Amino acid sequence: MKIIVDENIEFGVKAFSEFGEVISLNGREITNSILKDSDALIVRSITNVDEKLLSGTDIKFVGTATIGTDHVDTEYLSDSKIIFADAKGCNANAVKEYVLTAILSAAVKNNIQLRGKTIGVIGAGSIGLIVAEAAEILGMTVVKNDPPLKRETGSDEYKSLDEALFCDIVTFHTPLNLEGIDKTFHLVNSSNIDRLKNCEILINSSRGPVIDNLVLTKFLTSKQKPFTILDVWEDEPNLNDELLGLTDIASPHVAGYTLEGKVNGTKLIYDQFCKFLKIKPTWKPILPKVENSVIEANTNESVESVLNSIFTKIYQIENDTKQLKVSLNLSQKERGKYFDELRKKYKLRREFSNYSIKLKPFDETIAGILKSLNFEIII
Repeated sequence: MKIIVDENIEFGVKAFSEFGEVISLNGREITNSILKDSDALIVRSITNVDEKLLSGTDIKFVGTATIGTDHVDTEYLSDSKIIFADAKGCNANAVKEYVLTAILSAAVKNNIQLRGKTIGVIGAGSIGLIVAEAAEILGMTVVKNDPPLKRETGSDEYKSLDEALFCDIVTFHTPLNLEGIDKTFHLVNSSNIDRLKNCEILINSSRGPVIDNLVLTKFLTSKQKPFTILDVWEDEPNLNDELLGLTDIASPHVAGYTLEGKVNGTKLIYDQFCKFLKIKPTWKPILPKVENSVIEANTNESVESVLNSIFTKIYQIENDTKQLKVSLNLSQKERGKYFDELRKKYKLRREFSNYSIKLKPFDETIAGILKSLNFEIII
């Protein structure tokens, strides 16, 4: 059996080598000719999987180690009797922690007290749901927008898009749907972007085209622009230079890049591949322990400052911004390659559950928040 695996899938070769020959490749360099005599394909979001890629090949199984599937023509796979597997939920916790780190950074920079603020969570699936829960832990009022869940449940907890956009903080967690009743392509566009006029913090860590980037660029040149955090971009890896320059926190589509999230994705696809082959899974990933896992924090500051100081010791989100904005000094030809290289060589973060916090002096309120965010508290 011959299996083609994206080279950036964590433990990809180790996980799938028990089944046969594994060839590890750059996801953008996987072509139809390479797949001609291959049996399985394991990809990430940068590989478009469709008839053009698979026609005339022997591929019988396609797995994507990602939560999003907009890069996969699932209808073609179904019609072609090709088994498809995704890794929904694999990095939900990683994205939640990215969003929290970004919000706390923005709050401290702009002297924003989060308790009492409204936050619009657009998309309340596996990621949006736990982002909403974390926001409530921090004392925010959550306004959830999710039309499919609204239709399914009939619950009043799901509000209109306009209501969500009108919040103090707005964060996007929708899939990219190009058409249909739940179309999310350019969900934010010239007709509704003014609803963000009261927004203090704007975050998109879902898919770049959910927000019309040209419209957003124009909006951000206004006098009262929100603190803007973008992890995803239209036309990746070729970003809008002006938008990148206007963004306060910018990262190269790495919100889900924790070691735990990456390995979860690999394990989910591995297990589904074993199910396809009708064999018992045997591979169990072992993650290294985190060094310097004890963090001391001075509680004689605001809650926002304390949390930000802790999060910053785990993840220096500003470094991502500095590195990505280096591309503004590169030629147009070099920028796309640089974006991909940042993702390929990205140092994977570790999740909050790996860290223990020692509060000085001990503060019961802050300890409660941290425990709810999966930290261990040392008393």
